Amino acid sequence: MANKAYASNPAWYNGGDDKNGESKKANSTFFDTDVDFRIAEYMHFCSRMLVKEPKKGRNKAPAMVVFCAFEQLQMVIDYGKRYGFQHYIPLTFIKKSSAQALKANMKIVGGCEYGLVLYRDKLPKFNNDGQMIMNWFHWDIDNSYPKIHPTQKPVPVLKRLIEIFSDPGDTVIDPVAGSGSTLRAAAELNRSAYGFEIKKDMFRLANEKMLNHAEMSLLAL
Repeated sequence: MANKAYASNPAWYNGGDDKNGESKKANSTFFDTDVDFRIAEYMHFCSRMLVKEPKKGRNKAPAMVVFCAFEQLQMVIDYGKRYGFQHYIPLTFIKKSSAQALKANMKIVGGCEYGLVLYRDKLPKFNNDGQMIMNWFHWDIDNSYPKIHPTQKPVPVLKRLIEIFSDPGDTVIDPVAGSGSTLRAAAELNRSAYGFEIKKDMFRLANEKMLNHAEMSLLAL
């Protein structure tokens, strides 16, 4: 994404209109970490944080969920295998609208988010309540939660994933916590939650706006 983060978004221009000239967001990234994200270190950290698989029993193994661009799926799969995540399940999240408004009269625009469920050897814990769960989900948004991060994931989506792959009392860890929405979702589902964030301003906003009524930990590195 790099400096093209807003390339198909009206925010590229002042007032969302190209007649007004480019805004400060033109040719910019969401964050400097978009350019210098070290996926090998990320995978190593996650592999250390994820609990070991139980030797016996079904539906007890842990899982890791990664959101990424469609073009990044294979890279995440390959790096995951280097650090012990030998298997994966692809996920697609369907939106009601597209952020690529500037491209709408030029081509088919993107209306999906993508992700992967990574796991080691055993199938991860799976709570389906007797219902078939497909590998696609609606991108449900709840505007009652504060909007802090430009790529913030909706709390309802995160809650659904947490419900499926963990039990009440389990621990949820977000290595790139951002707005803290994962931690908020976990807390509302009676899971323990820990998040890590290197951006001090994001750490402050998440604590002040997203996590101020929840008991959890967000660590600034």
